[in-house]
Amino acid sequence: MVVRAPLGIAAYNVMRNLKLVIAYEGTSYVGWQRQAIGSSIQGCLEAALGEIDGSAVAAVGAGRTDAGVHALGQVASVRLRRHIANEALVRAVNSRLPADIRLLRAEVTSETFHARFDATAKVYRYRLIRGEVLSPFTRRYAWSHRATLDVDRMNAAGQALVGQHDFASFQAAGGTTHTTVRRLFGLSVSRESVGNWLVEGSPVGDMTVIEVRGSGFLRHMVRVIVGTLVEVGVGRWNKADVERVLRVCARDAAGPTAPPQGLFLTRVEYG
Repeated sequence: MVVRAPLGIAAYNVMRNLKLVIAYEGTSYVGWQRQAIGSSIQGCLEAALGEIDGSAVAAVGAGRTDAGVHALGQVASVRLRRHIANEALVRAVNSRLPADIRLLRAEVTSETFHARFDATAKVYRYRLIRGEVLSPFTRRYAWSHRATLDVDRMNAAGQALVGQHDFASFQAAGGTTHTTVRRLFGLSVSRESVGNWLVEGSPVGDMTVIEVRGSGFLRHMVRVIVGTLVEVGVGRWNKADVERVLRVCARDAAGPTAPPQGLFLTRVEYG
């Protein structure tokens, strides 16, 4: 008897390991990771791949983005039994995914590739927009605030966080992990244009962008860094205060946790 695979794909016994690059708008999701309640990016991707592969598929993400956080270049590794050309797989998966999740690229990789453990760096970008009224077209993608931020002051203070440190002060309250030591390769704070296509006729001011590149991040770590640097930007704290926060290793010493909608996982690096 001939077994016919869906989509006219030939079935093979040898599983292939694939590297997937995914973008998503995280507003409607509980985050990357599957949860007992709510829809997750991981769950949606696994459901689409499982339908194509004809069996359950486990997707391993490079990082666990929180509820409401977005991604331009999340990476996942998956093993599939059915052999399908990369471009055809992208089309097939996207036809089964909700419109706010897109598979951008797929490629067959080595048998040992692991999206999380093989990652050498992750880059996150956070956007803050100053203005009395936030445009309805930016509210899902930035933290709106009224205060003018001193970008140079924030950037100088942020350099205290670059390097290998114990980031316990920047971990979500109650978070548990084997170690809170992480390495930041770089941090920058800059002012950028909001973009006229989003704000035509809207009373929106300037946009501040905080970008961090590191070996790995604790839960809420980037958002707490942002909240702490905002304290610097409005003049309440200075670089010495940031150094103190880092030194005491206590969450209540740091600034507030910035809201999730301004945060984007922009890329994951390997090799």
